Amino acid sequence: MKLSVAAAVLATSSLIACAAGAADGLVSVPVSQLKWTELAGSGGIKYANVRGDLTGQNPYEAFVLFPAGRDNPTHHHSKSLPTVVIQGTFYAVIDGKRTEYPAGSFYDLPAGKTHESGCVAGMDCLLFQYQSSGFDFVTK
Repeated sequence: MKLSVAAAVLATSSLIACAAGAADGLVSVPVSQLKWTELAGSGGIKYANVRGDLTGQNPYEAFVLFPAGRDNPTHHHSKSLPTVVIQGTFYAVIDGKRTEYPAGSFYDLPAGKTHESGCVAGMDCLLFQYQSSGFDFVTK
């Protein structure tokens, strides 16, 4: 478990370091400077952009906060969706198999892969997600 947490922290740090910032490549976004916005129609899911805009059409990197116990219906995304779980336990049901991703986990959901997902009750889920173009949520 310690190795997976360390790997997730390293991966997240690397992703943030690659995110947009000053022309010299520096990215510095202290947690106190994150601007949280509720995703319209999401039932309380919030996001804080680090680079780009999750709701735009271009590449983005963002923290995403799911309320504990929040479930998403069956859906897919047009682009692959790499995700690092920082807090809580996120889950996905893919091809009928439920997999839980506790803090420190990483998964990369392929584009077009139909699934269900959500945050296990007990603790909000904090994720770091990024895509090559804007986020979408296509229901079946």
